[in-house]
Amino acid sequence: MTELFQQVVEGVGSGAVYASLALALVLIHRFTGIVNFAQGELAMISTYVAWQLVASGMSFWLALPVTLAVSFAGGMLVERIVIRPVQNAPELTTVIVTVGLFIFVNAMAGLIWSFTVKDFPQPFPDGGIDLAGVRVDWSTLGIIAVVAVVMGLLYLLFQHTSSGLVMRAVACNPASARLSGIRVGRVLMLGWGLAATVGAVSGVLVAPLLFLEPNMMGGVLIYAFAAATLGGFDSPVGAVVGGLCVGVAETLAGAYVDVVGADLKVGVPLVIILAVLLVRPQGLFGRAAVERA
Repeated sequence: MTELFQQVVEGVGSGAVYASLALALVLIHRFTGIVNFAQGELAMISTYVAWQLVASGMSFWLALPVTLAVSFAGGMLVERIVIRPVQNAPELTTVIVTVGLFIFVNAMAGLIWSFTVKDFPQPFPDGGIDLAGVRVDWSTLGIIAVVAVVMGLLYLLFQHTSSGLVMRAVACNPASARLSGIRVGRVLMLGWGLAATVGAVSGVLVAPLLFLEPNMMGGVLIYAFAAATLGGFDSPVGAVVGGLCVGVAETLAGAYVDVVGADLKVGVPLVIILAVLLVRPQGLFGRAAVERA
């Protein structure tokens, strides 16, 4: 039983990282209806910015807010330059644009920083605590705490600020918001900037667990898609719950299902995506789309 709880704790730590990237996917989908296949690469480029700042002598906790500010500005620029020209195009067009953005950002990171693997500093101390025989690393607790803080800040933003009210209005009905005098284009830019900032958090959290290189977020993006699909693409809470569930499921499957092991764990999110789409396409916390005849 202790081993089972140990696997669950490790799964929750991994799931918190998936949840943060899934949250970025959900934010963009709620504002624009776009599934951003480049979200992982935007997080990766932000992580390189953080690494560059730390390598230049800046402390990690000072480099983090600078990185988040750069990510926010970068997300707004992506919306204005790349996404807005095709915002009224067919859905397939926007999908192709985000895939093209994925390829471009990945290649740009390789051109600037090369594809050589780099170490990323661990922001949390070594060691951990023992709870009834279950080892909980400080890094796991730190990751969970960071994601909880991000969720709390987003809740305060959307529920207790005028800016959050405007953003919710645009996400609910852009046409009505525009008729009410809201500058929808500016709000969409803010939404993309906010999603890029949240995605940057996931990149900074996952880099110490892996190695920093341009392709590091590819696998994480698959898990994040599974989390968003499971929780519902219109539910930020669902993204977090889905991320934790996917992380635990992946860890347990790798530990107790022989055919999965360590090599086929990436198949777990794919199975989850398929099962959810077949049984409940809107996800656990999502709402089914209703169209009037």
